[in-house]
Amino acid sequence: MATEKTLNDLFLDTLKDIYFAEKQILKALPKMARAAQSEEGKAGFLQHRDETQGQIERLEQVFEILGKPARGKTCEAIQGIIAEGEEIMEEYKGTSALDAGLISSAQAVEHYEIARYGTLKSWANQLGLTDAIPLLDANLQEEIATDQKLTALGEASANPKGAKKKAS
Repeated sequence: MATEKTLNDLFLDTLKDIYFAEKQILKALPKMARAAQSEEGKAGFLQHRDETQGQIERLEQVFEILGKPARGKTCEAIQGIIAEGEEIMEEYKGTSALDAGLISSAQAVEHYEIARYGTLKSWANQLGLTDAIPLLDANLQEEIATDQKLTALGEASANPKGAKKKAS
């Protein structure tokens, strides 16, 4: 007979999911930085790589609070989002729309992370994991700020450039 799954189990599974996701994102960001055509885009992706490293460290602290090893669980969603980003890098390489596509891909990642961290923070509160809440909230706030920066970058330069045809 299967054992009853609890919110504690779901919290741990989701924590493993986002831990795996952050590790995959950490690998993808340098590729995105290399692909970006604008200096602002390159710098933004590299800055977010450093933030992501800090987010991974905070997640490791949450695992520690739970008394569990920091271990990821394959996250099909993030693998799909990253694969879409790689497809854009390949299909739009050398075009004026590349940076807009990279920003779009990065925002898909951010929105996934925002959803995960918001949920984990709420569950941590329900489960009385008071030491985990500020760690998860710090990650959530960074993801929200990154999403806002990406929107500003897209609206200021990448999207307008992508709308113009390259001179032949």
